[in-house]
Amino acid sequence: MGRSFKNIFRLGLKELNSLRRDPVLIFLIIFTFTFAIYTVATGVQTELRNASIAIVDEDQSELSRQIQASFLKPYFKKPALIGLGEIDQSMDASRYAFVIDIPPDFQADIIAPRKPTLQVNVDATAMTLAGNGAAYIQTIINREISDFINKAGSGTKPAVTISMRTRFNPNLESSWFMAVMQVVSNITMLSLILSGAAVIRERERGTIEHLLVMPVTPGEIMLAKIWANGLAIILAVTLSLYAVVQGVLAVHISGSIPLFVLGTSLFLYAMTALGIVLSTFAKSMPQFALLAIPFFVVMNMLSGGTSPLEGMPKFLQIIMQASPSTHFTSFAQSVLFRGAGMDIVWPQMLIMLVIGTVLFVIALSRFRSTMSASS
Repeated sequence: MGRSFKNIFRLGLKELNSLRRDPVLIFLIIFTFTFAIYTVATGVQTELRNASIAIVDEDQSELSRQIQASFLKPYFKKPALIGLGEIDQSMDASRYAFVIDIPPDFQADIIAPRKPTLQVNVDATAMTLAGNGAAYIQTIINREISDFINKAGSGTKPAVTISMRTRFNPNLESSWFMAVMQVVSNITMLSLILSGAAVIRERERGTIEHLLVMPVTPGEIMLAKIWANGLAIILAVTLSLYAVVQGVLAVHISGSIPLFVLGTSLFLYAMTALGIVLSTFAKSMPQFALLAIPFFVVMNMLSGGTSPLEGMPKFLQIIMQASPSTHFTSFAQSVLFRGAGMDIVWPQMLIMLVIGTVLFVIALSRFRSTMSASS
């Protein structure tokens, strides 16, 4: 047993030295956990910012001017006034994301009251902008109409006042969410790439024949690749969380980073095993990339980080329970966003360990057959 641990440790050091001499992979790790996280967190906005809006004012009343003046920065650009016949042309040309048509006698109908209809045209080609912007516009218009009625003395106070409190991200800043989820996504991607590249590198350089004549087992070789590549990612993730996410982006992490690192280790155990499985079916890095990209895209998009798992078809929810990324996403959100402890996230950690063990057994079988074929 002691000799086996020594073999795994020494082979792992060999993997780290090999990784250190690969400038492309080193650059990929640094770029992925620094610049890539910063640019995505600050560049991809899910909240409303500087949306272009136009107003067709057929009423020319005090209320219509009040509505026009209520659309302010940074949510909206200054509203443009256009004619009724320009709506279709301007939206077809993508000049405005929203066009509000205030009908004639709108103010008089509000005072009457006759429940007039106000039309909001939305460019839904940008779904996030369309959904958030439409909700903002509805709230703003309702507020302005309510204020106008109250000033006119014909309004009634609402029977219930709703006070909304936002937890975990009180200012609803998308950079908080995007930064953490980008870290999770990059862990998934790099764990596949590094472990697969480690096996492909042995084959392309011809060093796998050297391993065959050494007194080591395929299991020891695999475990060495798993811990060495996993350690490189864990170090990069830890530095990224402290320096980039908390430091540069000023994202508040509610939970324990050491607990997150522990859960990440279990996830890497599963993902590096999957990377080794895929590498045994490829003869070169281009082939491995063609195999890995579909796995990464599907696992990342359907993990529950991009869209809620509950909103997917039932059969897809069942299938994705076999993916370690689904449980890791749930684990990461619970720990980093909501400050969950071990007593809450242990089921996800246990499932990742079980899935990782199954993938390790499959990878070991495939790796043994690959080494036998090489001999």
